Amino acid sequence: MLLSSNNLLAQKTLKDAYKDFFPVGVAVSARGLTGPDADLITSQFNSITPENAMKMGPIHPEPNRYAWEGPDAIVAFAQQNGMKLRGHTLCWHNQTPRWFFTDSSGKQVSREVLLARLKQHINDVVGRYKGKIYAWDVVNEAVPDTGTSIYRRSKFYEIIGEDYIEKAFEYAHAADPSAKLFYNDYNTESASKREKIFQLLKKLKEKKVPIDGVGLQGHWSIYEPTAAEIEKSITQFESLGLAVQITELDVSVHPKEHERRAHRPTDNGTLTAEMVTRQTAQYKMLFDTFRKHKGTITGVTFWNVSDKSTWLDNFPVPNRKDYPLLFDQNLQPKQAFHEVVDF
Repeated sequence: MLLSSNNLLAQKTLKDAYKDFFPVGVAVSARGLTGPDADLITSQFNSITPENAMKMGPIHPEPNRYAWEGPDAIVAFAQQNGMKLRGHTLCWHNQTPRWFFTDSSGKQVSREVLLARLKQHINDVVGRYKGKIYAWDVVNEAVPDTGTSIYRRSKFYEIIGEDYIEKAFEYAHAADPSAKLFYNDYNTESASKREKIFQLLKKLKEKKVPIDGVGLQGHWSIYEPTAAEIEKSITQFESLGLAVQITELDVSVHPKEHERRAHRPTDNGTLTAEMVTRQTAQYKMLFDTFRKHKGTITGVTFWNVSDKSTWLDNFPVPNRKDYPLLFDQNLQPKQAFHEVVDF
């Protein structure tokens, strides 16, 4: 049986538990803003992020056409319910429509053309929601996982060069000077990748690029990261004068590919008692760490609402269910939820 709206409101909530620390958000789709899911969202969270609707491909599928309906619905929901809103994402090598990089004959465009398209896209999207979106993930995942270069060899990098990143931030700041601008990436707890991200952000700060913070995506698991790794990431980026947000938090009950040899769990999609115990402890550790950095951590956003439907279902293993969030498939709070709010 699902919790009623009244019961949801009666219990201790995430947003109330953390009202003196940071907003607690959740990634949403326009179609998920009705019924019991909407009740859970409005009762537990005070910030939302569009999961996919504002990415370049979904919002700008053709040169002269924007798909505003979904993003507009999410913005309206946030305003109607007095919730903060994060924009995600303005420049990303994935989910960018092919037309963005080619001309009418299919040939690759020049640096000047691509910069003009990037500027127009950011002007149009940020401008439409100026004053309604308090923070933007401006550039997403521009640093590679391997190698020594701090720049991913994306089409943006190949055509424009490394300064496409600073240009994106400059365009976003011009479109809405009051918005907080973030660089967003995953595996920030990995020492080698963290150092590359740090060097990138240090260069941006030295050039006085208008960047306010860094987003640590937080796609973690019951096996990693450690508290020390999280602490290192927070303090290292804080040293640049940047705010830190956890932007896409979930804790998978399955190991990531590089963890499989160490753990070798039964990997059939069944939620075991050991998984629940590990997940509860991991969430407790994460939020204990986040609270220690009050003032530096300016937001924590979960990536999806409940275990009913998550982006990790069938990924990276087909036909495998995951259970990475604080609310179960029936929208009920899990053991981990109580560890997070009762401190």
